[in-house]
Amino acid sequence: MAGLSPTQLRKFQEDGFLVLEGIFSPKECDIMREQIQKIIAEMEVPSHCRIEFSTQEEEQLRAQGNTDYFLTSGDKIRFFFEKGVFDKEGNFLFRPEISINKIGHALHAHNPVFKSVTHSFQVQELVKSLGLEVPVIVQSMYIFKQPHFGGEVTPHQDATFLHTKPLGRVLGVWIALEDATLENGCLWFIPGSHTGGISRRMVQVQTDSGGCTNFIGSEPVYEESRFIPTPIQKGGLILIHGEVVHKSELNRSPHSRHAYTFHIMESKDTQWSQDNWLQPTPELPFPLLYT
Repeated sequence: MAGLSPTQLRKFQEDGFLVLEGIFSPKECDIMREQIQKIIAEMEVPSHCRIEFSTQEEEQLRAQGNTDYFLTSGDKIRFFFEKGVFDKEGNFLFRPEISINKIGHALHAHNPVFKSVTHSFQVQELVKSLGLEVPVIVQSMYIFKQPHFGGEVTPHQDATFLHTKPLGRVLGVWIALEDATLENGCLWFIPGSHTGGISRRMVQVQTDSGGCTNFIGSEPVYEESRFIPTPIQKGGLILIHGEVVHKSELNRSPHSRHAYTFHIMESKDTQWSQDNWLQPTPELPFPLLYT
């Protein structure tokens, strides 16, 4: 692949997202899935760190944004779980491997398989064709979308959580490791919604008891008719502008919808907001894509 064509680039600029089929081979996808199973097999999560993942604002603040396990995950490999998979004592109600919602947020730094994919020729050619000059990786996630109860992701903009000055410097790369369909929870987008700025921000604040997060602003109610689905086959990739509104539905099918996703920032002439929940650390500064 030699990067985006002029037509594809124009489409991305107009819509704020772009579906690209056949970027990675089925074998490359299988290697990532096999690697994540090895990580799960070695998973150790203390009961007090068994955090349920949610995109509902109140649940985010309660279950994730006010816990050190989440706030300090930017330079680590940590595990976040679906709602309703623990009892009151924090014990698993289901097998751990089918209870996970996502693994984040530094697979790209600590695991050689995901580091290789993140820095792959395919990704670097895409980034070059988008005109990024000094791209850096800020976070990565493996998302499971488990059969029958893989949670919905409510409408949002990535820049809500990964804010820069100026805006427009964050790019999401979403790789389908299995077919993403209408039935198992493919992504949905509002075309052109990346042009109006952002409606809310998740910021980290310091209290007497330590760090926590809060939201500034609120997410508007979007008309469902504005969203369009983007089913994509295994090995396909979706480019996601940091301000485009997108979501995914609950997976009610018997099939999972695994994906590997990461975010790239153009660091030239860009200020990473100091109150973002995610901050680079001396142990893991934001690594350059071109390595």
